[in-house]
Amino acid sequence: MNAIAGAIEALFADPNIGREALWRPGGGGAPVPVRIVWRAPDTVTNFGSGHFVSAARFLDVRIAQVPALESGDSFEIDGDRYIVQGDPLRDDERLIWSAEVRPELP
Repeated sequence: MNAIAGAIEALFADPNIGREALWRPGGGGAPVPVRIVWRAPDTVTNFGSGHFVSAARFLDVRIAQVPALESGDSFEIDGDRYIVQGDPLRDDERLIWSAEVRPELP
C-alpha cells in the first residue's frame, strides 16, 4: 500500500472523521456497510448579479468499498437516507468518490 492509500485508510478508520453508513446501489438495492467522511460546506451560487450562500451536503467514500457510484444511489447515515445527486467525482489517485447528496423526500 502506498503512503497516500495508507493515509486515506487511517482517515476513514478514525472515529472522529469516518462514519458508518449503508450504501444502496440504485437507491433500493441490498444495503452494503461502508465508511464515509461527511462534509457540509456552504456553497455559493451566482444568479444574475446576486450571490447566494446555501448549505450543501457531500460525502466521500472509498472506491474499494463502492466500485461504481452513480446518481440515484443512496446512503443511510444514522437512520437518515440521502440520495446521490449529480455525477460523483473521483480523486486524482482514484481512491475516493466524492458525491453531493440530498435528504430523501418522504
